[in-house]
Amino acid sequence: MDSDAHAFSIEMESRDHVKRVSISENPRDSIIFEGELGEIEGLSLVEGQMLKVRGVNGILRIDITEEEFKRYCNPDTCSS
Repeated sequence: MDSDAHAFSIEMESRDHVKRVSISENPRDSIIFEGELGEIEGLSLVEGQMLKVRGVNGILRIDITEEEFKRYCNPDTCSS
């Protein structure tokens, strides 16, 4: 992983909340992970370096700085 890459992790409470995991034998194919975080219980920016989305069924963590988060999620400049 290069230095500009952002890591992520997904922690699910149970397999029951995972809809699909698809990993191909071909390393160039995409990988799909689908599930249900459920009702969102909270959002937090941990130590200004990681966005944590906590749902009743699991947690999604994304390595993103507070500066990047504000840049990309500003309502005036929000991009997808």
